[in-house]
Amino acid sequence: MARQAKSRIGDFEKSLKELETIVVRMEEGDQSLEASLKDFERGMALAQICRSSLDAAEQKVQTLIEKNGELQTEPFEPQD
Repeated sequence: MARQAKSRIGDFEKSLKELETIVVRMEEGDQSLEASLKDFERGMALAQICRSSLDAAEQKVQTLIEKNGELQTEPFEPQD
């Protein structure tokens, strides 16, 4: 299970790195329109992958709280 979590983190980091590379390339403005559109499409797909990974991680986050000498878990409540 720990190996699977590391794999997801690695996938997230790989997707984020590729997305950052695409952003830099597009900001340079040296590409053709066709290449820019392909990069935009890939960037949107990568952004969705990253968002899904973050959503899944957020759902799994739990806060450990010590109560009566025992560790118990409490669901994570994100701040808006």
